[in-house]
Amino acid sequence: MLALFRRKQLPLLGIDISTTAVKLLELSRSPGKTGPLYRVESYAVEPLPPNAVVEKNIADAEAVGQTISKVVQKSGTKTKRAAVAVSGAAVITKIISMAAVMSDAEREAQIQMEADQYIPYPLEEVNIDFQVLGPSDKNPDLVDVLLAASRSENVEDRVAALEFAGLSAAVVDVEAYAMETACVQLLDPFAEGNAERTIAIADIGATTTTLNVLRNNKTIYTREQNFGGRQLTEEIQRRYGLSRDEAGMAKRQGGLPDNYGPEVLEPFKETMAQQINRALQFFYSSSAYNSVDHIILAGGTASILGVHDLVQNRIGIPTTIANLFTNMSVAPRIKPQRLSDNAPALIIAVGLALRAFD
Repeated sequence: MLALFRRKQLPLLGIDISTTAVKLLELSRSPGKTGPLYRVESYAVEPLPPNAVVEKNIADAEAVGQTISKVVQKSGTKTKRAAVAVSGAAVITKIISMAAVMSDAEREAQIQMEADQYIPYPLEEVNIDFQVLGPSDKNPDLVDVLLAASRSENVEDRVAALEFAGLSAAVVDVEAYAMETACVQLLDPFAEGNAERTIAIADIGATTTTLNVLRNNKTIYTREQNFGGRQLTEEIQRRYGLSRDEAGMAKRQGGLPDNYGPEVLEPFKETMAQQINRALQFFYSSSAYNSVDHIILAGGTASILGVHDLVQNRIGIPTTIANLFTNMSVAPRIKPQRLSDNAPALIIAVGLALRAFD
């Protein structure tokens, strides 16, 4: 069984396989006066062929493996051990209470015996792992344990793609927890004294928007909905008669007619704000909370100029763009501006890379 939360040794690559691209990040860490100092050692992004990944499921492991090979070569890294993640939609999680005095081996044996109570799939078809979260609020003799289970094919497809590229899977994580790791360790809204705040992270990718809500530095809610930057690309295609590649290039580099801003981009930004607000309403209706203190925008679509101001104005909640590299140094071969430009899209890769220091 491949562990979702296994301890590792250095070094480790964080490899985020999204619907449209593979993102690679490798970090080193050294002690500092006020906390650890991180440095980006390797970084690269490589687009995936169309339909290699569909709705965050790998449809063509060989094509994904070839893309991973390219991103490794582009980054210049020599590291062969990697951490990848499965999407939240592919994972069942449940918090259970167990006796504090049990060893990990005893917990694993009990979970295997009782797993069919929590998991609606045949046990031979799933990968199961657990992580002790800490003492239970209900009983000091118990600890809360996070149980995570994913269909084996979701894990095995990612492992196969890494192996095709000559890498080994040291960790298979969950995207929501990778994001939590990155944000709690590296983003200002989670600084000391702010742990009690309720933070919403809206990760707007190519086809999917994922809302993760954190309270006390822990994920309390996650939900995916179908909305992403590809809808802007498709509208550019339709409006200006371009191919998908041409539309994607124009979206990133400019050169579209003057009416692009007011007639295409601004309506898309308005729709993005509506989608984020809609996701928040789902959170409010399914929890004891009726507000959040801060919104962090992540994902490639968050890089659109001015989008955080519009979201903040429309929803009325302080909003910032995720940039995890503000206080990091970078290796000489890395271009800091390009890294900064891609920062919102690298949040999961950063969380995976940080697993090297568990």
